[in-house]
Amino acid sequence: MNPGDSIVVAENLTRKFGEMTAVSGLNIAIAPGEIFALVGPDGAGKTTTLRMLCGLMNPTEGRCIVTGLDVAKSPDEVKDHIGYMAQKFGLYTDLTVDENMNFYGDLFGIVGKEREALSNQLLKMTRMEPFRGRQAGKLSGGMKQKLALMCTLLHKPRVLFLDEPTNGVDPVSRRDFWAILYQLVTEGLTVMVATAYLDEAERANRVGMMHLGKLIRCATPAALRAELTEACYSVTSTDLRKTRTQLETQPGVVAVQPSGADLHVFLDETKASITALAANLTFDHRKISPSLEDVFIALVKREELARAA
Repeated sequence: MNPGDSIVVAENLTRKFGEMTAVSGLNIAIAPGEIFALVGPDGAGKTTTLRMLCGLMNPTEGRCIVTGLDVAKSPDEVKDHIGYMAQKFGLYTDLTVDENMNFYGDLFGIVGKEREALSNQLLKMTRMEPFRGRQAGKLSGGMKQKLALMCTLLHKPRVLFLDEPTNGVDPVSRRDFWAILYQLVTEGLTVMVATAYLDEAERANRVGMMHLGKLIRCATPAALRAELTEACYSVTSTDLRKTRTQLETQPGVVAVQPSGADLHVFLDETKASITALAANLTFDHRKISPSLEDVFIALVKREELARAA
């Protein structure tokens, strides 16, 4: 993608905290109207990246361009065009849904009939109308996230940055939240979401996979799955712990990960045969299509093997 056509651009983005590098040389370009998921475990650098893109933290090196503006040079102007939802619920728990929205409307300078129309539209879209008189502290986790989203959208941002918005939220609320995001994108919003849920990242147009502060891959979910050269197998046995220990020492086995009641085994079939391994170690197996979680694990293991070589 041409960075000049992008609404969010990170160029060689680096952030250090003393001797520790939280984000290292990150390059991203996000198109208008795209849902971009930044995924990785805790400590991968996702939150730090979002904070730099929002102007809440200065990079040690590199620069951020958001809505055509250099974030370091025009932080206040950039904030007029973006919405940022942090991990922690940051609204006032003793205020009602309506009172929180009115407070944030005052902060954004949205008043009168404009605020009333926007509030009603957002309440309807999120199905929060029946709860507008309830205190925020008495809302469920999913409702709190919807309220935070509504307050973030009151000033009609062009880009929405979401930091693990469904962390700790039940599956039904997660589904509802993503349905709202899809609707917002059809109305012209661009969304960048940081998440540790790989199944959630499947819903994005493109996915950037982060590990130890570095972007190790960036592509569509389908392209990422197609990139996996290792074969992926589901393995079951009477003693999974023993089978895992045995498999991890076999040539050609790139990674072995627990997955529910079985193991997911990533195999370089130029070096080993699953049939031969099964005969020697006594386990059942079937070939499966890898999920994004499988892809991420395999890519991380590949990176680790490359560093160790």
